[in-house]
Amino acid sequence: MNRIKQLFQDKKDILSIYYTAGYPQLGDTVPILESLEEAGADLVEIGIPFSDPLADGPTIQHSGQRALENGMSLQVLFKQLEDVRTKVKMPLVLMGYINTVYKFGIENFAKRCSEVGVDGVILPDLPFQVYLDEYKETFDRYGVSNVFLITPQTPEERIKLIDEKTNGFIYMVSSASVTGAKKGLSDQQLAYFERVSKLKLTNPALIGFGISDRASYIETCKYADGAIIGSAFVKLLGEAGDMHAHIKSFIQGIK
Repeated sequence: MNRIKQLFQDKKDILSIYYTAGYPQLGDTVPILESLEEAGADLVEIGIPFSDPLADGPTIQHSGQRALENGMSLQVLFKQLEDVRTKVKMPLVLMGYINTVYKFGIENFAKRCSEVGVDGVILPDLPFQVYLDEYKETFDRYGVSNVFLITPQTPEERIKLIDEKTNGFIYMVSSASVTGAKKGLSDQQLAYFERVSKLKLTNPALIGFGISDRASYIETCKYADGAIIGSAFVKLLGEAGDMHAHIKSFIQGIK
């Protein structure tokens, strides 16, 4: 069974963590993964740095720029991940922009994901219909799930179509904004979470954007299968000190 499916079958209140590959230092990608698994994270989204990250707020933009300056690329990332499955068991997802993947080659990308043990990908600017028409067969052939984002503005018909045509999880963007840690959840956001939960989707759903602490994690878990924390964790990685200890403290503070 696919590691993503297995995770959602075995656990509730999933905590997914996002961070940028090659940040704060080029060689930190796998050590961060190992620390996250040891600390109790359930799923990890590794960001592929890109020069023009449209959906990212200042914290993740900064980490991406630093990672690019460090020399991170898809070639380097796949090289770093070649032996990762001897060290890390949890599901791994790559998140980035279609330009980078298209330049690398769609089939080559899907093949490398399969070879190193990446379970899924999130490409926020990949149009869903283009995925269905041109790329779905390739990703399916290599056993790599594509995860698509929905927002409070996404029509119910489209949410159901995404659910029907994908097999990983649904990424529920909490609000129509860029990434970034925010305090508290609005009544409008809670109403959106409730509306989606009533659709009884086949795929599990994780809520991301603005989830930054234990309180928002617990609240979102009432409406979905778990939450995604990105900017708050990336900010932590930029702080001086023992990174392994920081990661352990951060995850334990959430769960």
